[in-house]
Amino acid sequence: MAMELLRRSSSRISESSGSAIALILLLFIHGAHSFYLPGVAPQDFEKGDELKVKVNKLTSIKTQLPYSYYSLPFIRPKKIVDSTENLGEVLRGDRIENAPYTFKMREAQMCNILGRVTLDAKTAKAFKEKIDDEYRVNMILDNLPLVVPIERVDQGSPSVVYQLGYHVGLKGQYEGSKEQKFFMHNHLSFIVRYHRDVQTDAARIVGFEVKPYSVKHEYEGEWSEKTRLTTCDPHTKRLVVSSATPQEVEQKKEIIFTYDVDFQESEVKWASRWDSYLLMSDNQIHWFSIVNSLMIVLFLSGMVAMIMLRTLYRDISRYNELETQEEAQEETGWKLVHGDVFRLPTNSDLLCVYVGTGVQCLGMVFVTMIFAMLGFLSPSNRGGLMTAMLLLWVFMGLFAGYASSRLYKMFKGTEWKRIAFRTAFLFPAVVSAIFFVLNALIWGQKSSGAVPFGTMFALIFLWFGISVPLVFVGGYIGFKKPAVDDPVKTNKIPRQIPEQAWYMNPVFSILIGGILPFGAVFIELFFILTSIWLNQFYYIFGFLFLVFVILIVTCAEITIVLCYFQLCSEDYLWWWRSYLTSGSSALYLFLYATFYFFTKLQITKMVSAMLYFGYMLIASYAFFVLTGTIGFYACLWFTRLIYSSVKID
Repeated sequence: MAMELLRRSSSRISESSGSAIALILLLFIHGAHSFYLPGVAPQDFEKGDELKVKVNKLTSIKTQLPYSYYSLPFIRPKKIVDSTENLGEVLRGDRIENAPYTFKMREAQMCNILGRVTLDAKTAKAFKEKIDDEYRVNMILDNLPLVVPIERVDQGSPSVVYQLGYHVGLKGQYEGSKEQKFFMHNHLSFIVRYHRDVQTDAARIVGFEVKPYSVKHEYEGEWSEKTRLTTCDPHTKRLVVSSATPQEVEQKKEIIFTYDVDFQESEVKWASRWDSYLLMSDNQIHWFSIVNSLMIVLFLSGMVAMIMLRTLYRDISRYNELETQEEAQEETGWKLVHGDVFRLPTNSDLLCVYVGTGVQCLGMVFVTMIFAMLGFLSPSNRGGLMTAMLLLWVFMGLFAGYASSRLYKMFKGTEWKRIAFRTAFLFPAVVSAIFFVLNALIWGQKSSGAVPFGTMFALIFLWFGISVPLVFVGGYIGFKKPAVDDPVKTNKIPRQIPEQAWYMNPVFSILIGGILPFGAVFIELFFILTSIWLNQFYYIFGFLFLVFVILIVTCAEITIVLCYFQLCSEDYLWWWRSYLTSGSSALYLFLYATFYFFTKLQITKMVSAMLYFGYMLIASYAFFVLTGTIGFYACLWFTRLIYSSVKID
């Protein structure tokens, strides 16, 4: 049991860090009879046990607007029961409800009649709109999403890939006609795959597939509960195997919904049942891109370290050997601005706020990745990733307040409460304003993606009830801690900055500095955008963590290099420029998101486009404060280091 559970917890979802995860989980398992990650405990079924099929939202990559399953006039159960969703599921637009389908474990059923619907003008229009927008129906069985298997030939050998959910219907023309018609997928052929325990004969579900068909069902006589179809009848061995006579969607058309369910034994064990869902055909490309980026950054790190160490060593040695006053007056380079380099920057309060917010983002991302690599945020835990990020953001408010108040005290500030207040409200207020506008647009479309008032209240409570107090607590701790003195004293009269060369222009150097951090992560960004906007799974958190480390190193290195060149040109206004140098990579992120929108997505509706750019604006803003803070702290460490290494008279 322990070994099987160990394999289950450290499956392909966290493959890149499997051995370390296995060791950690083994420590948890030891001494306990059973231990399972939240939401992914296995369930054994005996033959004849009832299986609860649930329906989830309707999704479309063309509109990005989810809708509840029963927003369309599908056949309903006698009573619709809503499943309890976590915070992340609600924000994703998930609406999980019971389905009218009846499954019994390992008991095949053929041509079950679910019910019939006669379309009027309103319902026919609703179905046509969803078919035209390529909406997919999502279902869940034993926490496994419903998938459609698609066979394809990959490098000469056949393979099977899976698409989440099946299309509501399809568009086409009758033979000899050019008029476009809409057809409904009204017959579903389900396949439930299970792994049977030879000793107990109990089974666990390891796969949930469907093949949808469009069939114009026919029957004799009047419709009743005992009606037998002539187009699908197990007694006459007439089964649905194609969509040769499709069911058209038109006003006054009668649609009969039917389904089959077959149970097939599988060699796949429960611990590996997600492997086929998460199989990536472009894994080699992904590996190559990560290794390539890593090698480039490592090479850059070696070059930067060698150049900086040799140059700085020569500068420091030369400055420390200056003995006469005449020699000191002729000095040039970064030592010349020692009396101004730690001068209070413009808008220092705002800088403190953004640095604190960046620390909050950095802590949230780092801890989230740790949990994800340990398997706690796998795709089997729906909504877990978003829930974890929100909660971690709230609790990281403690570090945000601490960082902003520490920097504020270094700037000789005295009103730490004002800084804590701005730290607690500035970034969340901007994000909330954009979010409320987007949510209003979603409400206007009557989509299930609109956040309900109860969830909105919960988000406000997390912000005001937990995050804000923690920011103030962190601010108090940081301000009461003794300040660190500057390595050199600041002159009373600021030094005049000489005219700079064109390549040291602040705007030019900032924009150049943002290219390298973005270049190190843009390939991984493609996979992330694809998973979000094309409704695919993202589980390779080991890769993502490597990219995150590359991003940190790159931001720090490029900021230090440009800061050194800036100081050598006798420009001591490095505070904000260090933040903006690495933070400007967010501009390239948003530009790439725009490129991705026009080249990879098929969004045509204005509301959907506004949602896309609104959410990407929020992501770019968060990326800005994250990368900007990394660059700022790297530059702060660098300047304190070099100016504490020279003798200042």
